[in-house]
Amino acid sequence: MSIGFKEWALICAELGSGRQSIILRKGGIAEGREGFRFQHSDFLLMPTLFHEQVAKLKIPEATGLPEAASGLHTLSFQASVEWTRDLVNWEQIKRLEEFHIWKEHVIRERFEYDSKQGVSLAFVRIHRLARPAIFPDAPKYGGCRSWVVLPDQEEMLVSGPVLDEERHRAVEAAILTALEK
Repeated sequence: MSIGFKEWALICAELGSGRQSIILRKGGIAEGREGFRFQHSDFLLMPTLFHEQVAKLKIPEATGLPEAASGLHTLSFQASVEWTRDLVNWEQIKRLEEFHIWKEHVIRERFEYDSKQGVSLAFVRIHRLARPAIFPDAPKYGGCRSWVVLPDQEEMLVSGPVLDEERHRAVEAAILTALEK
């Protein structure tokens, strides 16, 4: 069984390029009373497409969304969670600004979404798949949920991390320093 983590396509691209190594999440409507948790330590990044994401990210407005094959999902990256934190201090979250591309108001909306202020952070190691996982869309992949069960893939192999060990650990140290200030 393969687990998919639904994330904005442009965030998946940042993670896959090595320019971002964190995921900040509050959770969707379907997360239940307990709210969002990083339930799986390894998962495939499942890019989601919607046009408004360009306006919610610190990227040029002319940036286009990746092309999606009609009726198909294409997954190119696997994530491994190295550690997580529940962040409930807004100033701490603001210090992470250089480590992600979400605009501040988007993170603020997530932070203040319900009576329990905060977001979940995961520091992840991203690996490129040797061959993308491609499968047809289905209603079970829709809706406001973070986690989905994906069809089994034949011989899903990773070709290696997008960041080498030295660079990955340097990013981790910088993030930990920002959290501890």
